[in-house]
Amino acid sequence: MSLFRTPNCVKPPLNKQTIVITGASSGIGRATAIELARYGCKLVLAARNKEILDEVVEVCDRLGAKAIAVVTDVTDPQAVQNLAKDACIFGKCIDAWINIAGIGLLGDFSTIPVEAHKQVIETNLMGYLYGAYAAIPYFKKQGWGTIINMNSAGGYVAMPYSVAYTASKYGVRGYSEALRTELIDYHDIHVCDVYAGFVDTPGPAHAANYTGKKLKPIPPVIPTTKVASQIVELLQHPKDYVMVGSTAYMAKLGQIVSPKLTRWSLLRFMQLYFKNAEPEPVTNGTIFAPNNDSYKIAGGYTSKTVTPSRIKLGGIAAAAAAGAFFIVRKLL
Repeated sequence: MSLFRTPNCVKPPLNKQTIVITGASSGIGRATAIELARYGCKLVLAARNKEILDEVVEVCDRLGAKAIAVVTDVTDPQAVQNLAKDACIFGKCIDAWINIAGIGLLGDFSTIPVEAHKQVIETNLMGYLYGAYAAIPYFKKQGWGTIINMNSAGGYVAMPYSVAYTASKYGVRGYSEALRTELIDYHDIHVCDVYAGFVDTPGPAHAANYTGKKLKPIPPVIPTTKVASQIVELLQHPKDYVMVGSTAYMAKLGQIVSPKLTRWSLLRFMQLYFKNAEPEPVTNGTIFAPNNDSYKIAGGYTSKTVTPSRIKLGGIAAAAAAGAFFIVRKLL
């Protein structure tokens, strides 16, 4: 008996769908799993840490979903293929594949080991490509499916001291655009991108940090649950992309209107941040191997007190925004 539904079947409603989520152990992935669990979906949750994944599965099951954990390193293409096979056995098909697994990396480009740069690109870009490569054959055979790629403002604007991360996010934008174009004739197969600003996830605690300074997101910080809600909305009403948070909009606008001003502002922004940030040991974070720390939905950054240093940083961002709007006005 075939594991695939026949092509003339109708796409099921959200509460009947089988959905794969990579990076489901923490942050946006964990929040998305819990949000979808409330709909009663069949969830296939993937990450590298089985103990933490099992916790998320338990929560999802209590909320009314049917969930399984599949330990997966998305940098391994065969592991991602196995994830797809397990998902299809579990749910009898794959209705949606959500690429969220990702890692961060900050530091002076030439002082970061090349292995770290490679790992970031393997995870953030190739991991997404492997996910699509595994899911698309199932989608084509059944006649529908949705891929959602979690991107960031870094997919539009190049961040200094974050070369590999920026390269991976620009790459995700290109891969999505190309795949979306290739699938134009498949009217019920969708490739959707989510571009978000700074999100309140445990990401800074997991990131590889070669700056020697404590990493924190800069306000305005978006609640993780807001991004998860947007992902659920895309599953119900697919579109090419959505922007979440004012930072994402400003990044895209700045890059279009005045790339030079945007680059200058970001460099000064980061330099001032490092000047004022607390010292912290250099670390590889969890980019090469997971641990059992900080695997929550939120990073706890939305409640941070506004300090003089953060006001200065916000001032630079505001100046860049004002400059961009001034140029827009001159062009109109």
